[in-house]
Amino acid sequence: MTTETASLSGRNFARRVDLTSLQLFVAVCELGSIGRAAEREFIAASAVSKRLADLESALGSTLLYRHSRGVDLTPAGESLLHHARSMLFSLEKMQGELSEYADGVRGHVRVHASISAIVQFLPEDLGVFVRRHEHVKIDLEEHLSTEVVRAVREGAADLGICNVAVGISGLQMRTYREDELVLVVPAGHRLAGEKAIEFIESLDDDHVGLHANSSIYMTIHQAAAQSGRSVRLRIHVTGLDAMCRMIHNGLGVGVMPRRAFELMRGVGRLASVTLEDAWARRQLGLVARDFSTLPVTARLLVDHLTATPTAA
Repeated sequence: MTTETASLSGRNFARRVDLTSLQLFVAVCELGSIGRAAEREFIAASAVSKRLADLESALGSTLLYRHSRGVDLTPAGESLLHHARSMLFSLEKMQGELSEYADGVRGHVRVHASISAIVQFLPEDLGVFVRRHEHVKIDLEEHLSTEVVRAVREGAADLGICNVAVGISGLQMRTYREDELVLVVPAGHRLAGEKAIEFIESLDDDHVGLHANSSIYMTIHQAAAQSGRSVRLRIHVTGLDAMCRMIHNGLGVGVMPRRAFELMRGVGRLASVTLEDAWARRQLGLVARDFSTLPVTARLLVDHLTATPTAA
């Protein structure tokens, strides 16, 4: 193939691959389903399938393995997903720089946050923000801290809010809030009257725990292992309110953020006990690939969240 032919081929490829198709391809990859992607993007599933087929035709490669449960990426699809995310991130950066010249602030910010941040702080903080910037839409999703970091790193979220102890290599971080983990026990429990204890003093009890990949779950199991003990986990729950109900009904004790417990006092007859362990004091941070290249709407949100008091 001559240089001229190769150049022409490249131009033809650029004309045949449009941004909408790339965005839909990324959505399908993130959600694992053409149907779910179509629903999120407000487009017919048949139209998404047609665009994906056209994309595969333009590339001359199969991008997705289609099956009854959804889709999986082929090796070519993995490669395209990497490049598509990079391209869309660059476009968002361009939009962010150009949007500063627009009249007024509009747009949306994709935020992934841990349950601790959502329960304790974000309802009030985001409420104030949207009242000040009524044309800015915030797409907020709850995820485990490890998944929040991955979403930001892969470009699925503009901004992440999570426990920074999970590890954020390759990302930038700004302090958001500090929280404190406490032991929650039923009223009348042998530890209910204690002012403060070390976590290992709770290991004779059954525990009610969060998801196995949650930062709290991993922290308490690591703490137990360091003392040569193990956590007797009786039940897993997916939310802090469910944890409180289980503890109230005698299924064990549990560890959760103090402010979250205070917000849920009406869930049952419970008591909280301060944990003296150093790991019980945690830092919640805002994470991004590069704060300076975020769209102007996302930077406004970052400025707002980092201006709030850090005290719980």
